[in-house]
Amino acid sequence: MSRSFDMELFLAGVLTGSHTTRRRHLRQAKVMQAEIARRWQRETPWAWHRKHVVWFLKDCIGHRSEATQYYYVLTARLLALRLGTSWLFKL
Repeated sequence: MSRSFDMELFLAGVLTGSHTTRRRHLRQAKVMQAEIARRWQRETPWAWHRKHVVWFLKDCIGHRSEATQYYYVLTARLLALRLGTSWLFKL
């Protein structure tokens, strides 16, 4: 039996700020993970490519408000930082 991926543990090293900010990043990262897993069958961020995150930012939340998109881009940047990649995302 496989265990589910623990996003909180994955992001623990890069999450800073207030409790509310950390909770928001975790919630958004879990939403990103669920959508990417549903569409691309990539369960963990280690298996993601930049195209998966760009797809999420463009197609899944592209219709949301600019503020919401901004906060998801910040979360995507945190994920990229944790993965040690040089991915860049536009605001």
